[in-house]
Amino acid sequence: MTCPVYLDYAASAPVDPRVAAAVSECLTHAGLFGNPASRHYYGRLAHARVEEARAQAAALIGAPAAQLIFTSGATESNNLAILGIARAAIRRGRHVITARTEHKSVLGCCRRLEQEGFRVTYLTPDRDGLIDPAQVRAAIAADTVLVSLMHANNETGVLQDVDALAQLCRERSVPLHVDAAQSAGKVDIDLRRTPIDLLSFTAHKLYGPKGIGALYFRPEWRAALQPLIHGGGQERGLRSGTLPVHQIVGFGLTCELARAEQAADAQRIAALRVQLWEGLRGIEGALLNGHPTQRVPGILNVSFSGLEGESLLAGLPELALSSGSACNSDSEEPSYVLRALGRDTQLAQSSLRFSLGRFSSDADIERAVQVLTREVRRLRAVLP
Repeated sequence: MTCPVYLDYAASAPVDPRVAAAVSECLTHAGLFGNPASRHYYGRLAHARVEEARAQAAALIGAPAAQLIFTSGATESNNLAILGIARAAIRRGRHVITARTEHKSVLGCCRRLEQEGFRVTYLTPDRDGLIDPAQVRAAIAADTVLVSLMHANNETGVLQDVDALAQLCRERSVPLHVDAAQSAGKVDIDLRRTPIDLLSFTAHKLYGPKGIGALYFRPEWRAALQPLIHGGGQERGLRSGTLPVHQIVGFGLTCELARAEQAADAQRIAALRVQLWEGLRGIEGALLNGHPTQRVPGILNVSFSGLEGESLLAGLPELALSSGSACNSDSEEPSYVLRALGRDTQLAQSSLRFSLGRFSSDADIERAVQVLTREVRRLRAVLP
């Protein structure tokens, strides 16, 4: 059987072969297998390579290496940033601002803070998925201790204006945390220019290994962060545990490749996304979800009115894609992201997320349009 066309890069991207080779070099006796906390020869070699990778990852977002720590991924980074900052600021205030369309790792942290007595304001985006900075300005109160808003939405790909949000939060002396899991390495992020206070990103959305990510923080917020994991005091005391050198090395190279190839990748992948939408928009009842242009290159979310997304997926064995975020794959509830954009339950349930990446091709797009057109027509013919 021919393998399905992979259109789920937003869930996880395949590891770039160059990265896989670097990871494998850190696993055996002939490679960098040592514990970077050890002071002997093998430990010193591993430590040096970890710090090289830290510099590579920091360079991707225009940050000093000393202001970046490694985590297990964006979910842990989000938890450390949100819970750490909020709990440390409890004497100053108990108010947090976020959006209804955030990733579940952010919303889950906010629900936890509510259980601890915090007040959380959940902003609602417009029908294109955008948060107006004026909404944030109006929501900030005297007791606001954190604003957490994602850069690129993981279901729609819509990009928020983090430059404007960061300037606004800086003016009000409120820290801004940004979940950049879907945007880092795909669009320009330069923290020398944009005063974001904390930023989460991860390797496996960027053709790197799963299980490794990072949290950037400005120096003034280091003392405010409270660790979630305690032990040996690694990563400046913020994330204890033996560092996984192989994953970190892979992450570092992933970021270096993304930085070098971002412009070319973005241009090619965006063109494929446009090609895909041009092919799908001619299908009866196809509706684009999210802003038509203010989005990351590789994500396209489309609803097919009158159809049910899971039923549509079941008839598409030739394609590997999703009906929403991978974090919601076991839920039968309609997408909360699309519901927040004003889509009714039926449209939210009829959506498919197409996500493209470095290894996507014109042939993949042509095949996707062909089989989608076939299946939608088949379902419409048999439905009452």
